[in-house]
Amino acid sequence: MTAMICGFGGAVPAGSISVQEAANFAIRTSAMPAEMNRKVKALYRKTGISQRGSVLIDRRLSAEDGFQSFYPIAKNPNDRGPSTSDRLARFQTEAPKLASQAASQALAACGFPRASFTHLITVTCTGFYAPGLEIDLIQSLSLPPQIERIQVGFMGCHASINAFRVAQALCESDPSRKVLVCCVELCSLHYQYGTDTDSIVSNAIFADGAAAIAVTGENHDTDRLDPDNHRERTDIQTLGVIAATGSTLVPQSTDAMTWRIGDHGFSMTLSAEVPSLLRSQLNDCITPWLRQHGLSVSQVKGWAVHPGGSRILDAVEQSLDLSQAQISSSRLVLNEHGNMSSATLPFILNKLSIERVAKPWVMLGFGPGLEIEMALIR
Repeated sequence: MTAMICGFGGAVPAGSISVQEAANFAIRTSAMPAEMNRKVKALYRKTGISQRGSVLIDRRLSAEDGFQSFYPIAKNPNDRGPSTSDRLARFQTEAPKLASQAASQALAACGFPRASFTHLITVTCTGFYAPGLEIDLIQSLSLPPQIERIQVGFMGCHASINAFRVAQALCESDPSRKVLVCCVELCSLHYQYGTDTDSIVSNAIFADGAAAIAVTGENHDTDRLDPDNHRERTDIQTLGVIAATGSTLVPQSTDAMTWRIGDHGFSMTLSAEVPSLLRSQLNDCITPWLRQHGLSVSQVKGWAVHPGGSRILDAVEQSLDLSQAQISSSRLVLNEHGNMSSATLPFILNKLSIERVAKPWVMLGFGPGLEIEMALIR
């Protein structure tokens, strides 16, 4: 039995902002003291990001305001910007549109009738409402009203792997099932005012985006027939098979990364110790897991590493003794789009596919816990 990835779709907002423009916006909006300006600009330059998308960006607006009108300049040092209620209202407006774009692409790529999909898994940690995103997708995509819904919520950057784990279990227990996974994250809705380091770092790297993956079991021969001429389709996209997933909780790391709901958006803490924790723990975590599946680190041909930041990627390289070329797809997605949280890893898988990187591939994601999530793609 298999869980085959048979279609990818990705969507980013029409509006984007360069790293220089984003740094200037951060300095102006939080009314930072002059002595911090240089530090902030240097930090933004070191992110490995050239531009990021945001649903808030409108190039018709003033550059001084960061081409947006959602975040006004802080009135005083205690001003923290829009309320969580206002931010989540914007999520409800914008998230379904971006998610629908990505999901439509994945459905077209897989080639299977929409009516044949049995399960919908939605993934996000940046917004919630009810009736929720999954209801909006069922309606906008004309999915069957009987489709079964699953929400992977508030799990952070590695959540696409958690969703893959569910899709794999569903398809392997019943090969006739077809699962649509849709990740959407609007991280820019949780921009944090202030001058504390955690806020500055998270403001510098996170971005908006959506990614969708279609997953199917083995029994899909009849669905490969074009309904118009009843001949077998040859244009169905296959990215690989979800062969296995794994998970490890790093000991004594609970406070290394957190994601909490505040009065003015969701706030992140990201300890400077995270790269060193990964550098010391990752190899001991992944080597025995790969051995269980008959592989060693050196036998993995493609690496999809979540780019939590350039220092995270450096730590993975060092821990697993990888070359920069081996995780170049992760750096490229980071450079082009920033950190789109759970939507990022599917973008990297698609890069590996486009570049025709040989399999097996390994997905690596890191999130609050500190948790390491892994997936093997054959």
